[in-house]
Amino acid sequence: MGKPKTLVAAVFFNLLLAVPAWAATLNTYQVTGPVLEVKPDMVAVQKGKERWEIGRDSSTQVNGDLKVGSKVTIQYRMNATSIEVKPGKAK
Repeated sequence: MGKPKTLVAAVFFNLLLAVPAWAATLNTYQVTGPVLEVKPDMVAVQKGKERWEIGRDSSTQVNGDLKVGSKVTIQYRMNATSIEVKPGKAK
């Protein structure tokens, strides 16, 4: 009777490990380009002809010397900060 419980526990544990990895890749994006500006709460990069400003905070991991002119790849996620529902047309 111990083997079925162990098997169920192992399958459940593997599913728990897979869900966060799948969820993280679902809403993760990236932008690559030269750094235009660095502030404690933002990094601006050049992407083509556009300036992209990506917010950051104390939990943002930075590997290397982040400075203007460096080429970087930034991983980011988009999260809603507010949602305003507009009234629809009457049917």
